[in-house]
Amino acid sequence: MTSWFVCLSVCSVVFKCYLNASMVCNHFPPFGNAPAHFLAPSVTAKILPHGHATGWHSSPGFHDCRQCFRSSSAGILVCQAGCVLEELSHYVEERDFIMPLDLGAKGSCHIGGNVATNAGGLRFLRYGSLHGTVLGLEVVLADGTILDCLTSLRKDNTGYDLKQLFIGSEGTLGVITAVSILCPPKPRAVNVAFLGCPGFAEVLQTFSTCKGMLGEILSAFEFMDAVCMQLVGRYLHLASPVQESPFYVLIETSGSNAGHDAEKLGSFLEHALGSGLVTDGTMATDQTKVKMLWALRERIAEALSRDGYVYKYDLSLPVERLYDIVTDVRARLGPHAKHVVGYGHLGDGNLHLNVTAEAFSPSLLGALEPHVYEWTARQQGSVSAEHGVGFRKRDVLGYSKPPEALQLMQQLKALLDPKGILNPYKTLPSQA
Repeated sequence: MTSWFVCLSVCSVVFKCYLNASMVCNHFPPFGNAPAHFLAPSVTAKILPHGHATGWHSSPGFHDCRQCFRSSSAGILVCQAGCVLEELSHYVEERDFIMPLDLGAKGSCHIGGNVATNAGGLRFLRYGSLHGTVLGLEVVLADGTILDCLTSLRKDNTGYDLKQLFIGSEGTLGVITAVSILCPPKPRAVNVAFLGCPGFAEVLQTFSTCKGMLGEILSAFEFMDAVCMQLVGRYLHLASPVQESPFYVLIETSGSNAGHDAEKLGSFLEHALGSGLVTDGTMATDQTKVKMLWALRERIAEALSRDGYVYKYDLSLPVERLYDIVTDVRARLGPHAKHVVGYGHLGDGNLHLNVTAEAFSPSLLGALEPHVYEWTARQQGSVSAEHGVGFRKRDVLGYSKPPEALQLMQQLKALLDPKGILNPYKTLPSQA
């Protein structure tokens, strides 16, 4: 076979062959003969693992899925890579658990893709990254070997933790075909507060106070600036539930005792309003209003896409410097950009810096890059907090990783995929 990219539709057929395979609850079938032949030693075709492509275009995808609880008491879910995150969420919630991650694209993204990109999302503050919640993986290697590390053990110190190599590797070291993941118990009480703050300093103080007063029930702390709210209102006709403010924060609590949680949240809100950290706020306990408040945050990206061409940056920065780059870029671009906005997961230091313009402009891109990456590097930040590297960011990894780390990554790639057939030209720099 010549060294050409394997057609995505062919890949989808291969995945379907696997996902339609019969299975027993406590044992998943291997990836199957089709992909094993596809990745045989004689094959030199380039293999592109393909999920639902939620980040860049609409895709018909596939939704075949097999899942089960390997341990219903411990909340250990074993599922195939093609399972849609939202469908898994429904499955585990019916059994009084929740998935440890939640994304705006949950209705179409696949758990295999989530793991391969180490997706972060809205519950990161409470439950951490997939490096901690994924217990085991089944992976097909470049030579067709099926690596069965689909364990459900919480503790296992028998040598190297091989699954960690594939979490966040974006399909460059192997194709994830099944996942074992730890699901937290479903909270009995969920409250959401949406607040207006007079400045970013107050946002930071609100977060610090929030952690101290809410403690173990704090599950999310999101922020957005005034321009985000304006665009959400203009394009999506979502009304702000509080008076106009320079910044807004969304706080979610999740716990087991509704009365206890409501009392703690009420005390926090009283303190925040009384001390001037917050100028206005509203709280929701019923699911309808909770979803309405979350929509203000989750649909920002949709509103920005309607404002024009969007330059997107997903940065990890020290929390106290999180918004400084937005101010810096706004001043740097001036009237050349329509809008420069900042929003994201303040609870884990993840900023989404987005710039909109009427159309793509090479000069505007030149003003943004490498400036944004250099600014981030000076703060010892990361140029990709949760959205992955892919093709576009592979040559900027040097802003976040030392040369020794990049060289080791190249060596691992050469060891596991010597022919370079797995998702080529992605993730790793063209030259380490």
